[in-house]
Amino acid sequence: MAIKRIEPGLRLSKAVVHGNLVFTSGQVDSSSIDVAGQTERILAKIDALLRQSGSDRSQVLSANIWLSDIATFPEMNRVWESWINPGESPARATVESRLAAPENKVEIAVIAALCEAND
Repeated sequence: MAIKRIEPGLRLSKAVVHGNLVFTSGQVDSSSIDVAGQTERILAKIDALLRQSGSDRSQVLSANIWLSDIATFPEMNRVWESWINPGESPARATVESRLAAPENKVEIAVIAALCEAND
């Protein structure tokens, strides 16, 4: 089975497709100072990576979310709930963690299935 790497770099690929699955690396975006803005931009990046990979948000199976401050959980969740399609909620874990850069308040990684047309 071939492995397809999306935007490979020295340390990581932004996404990897193997078999019928898409794995994104943890996505961050510090261009906004608040959690809601960062979450919106991160989810837009994930949408783009899934499109490049032959998938979309309706195919997300699992998500891991890291918050630099768990008190911002409701703020992140409001954006998440507007992004995820009703009835298509993935398995998900959200934890508080020190992120790689202090300006990052949110990091999100997902695993998704490829769309059926790509099978």
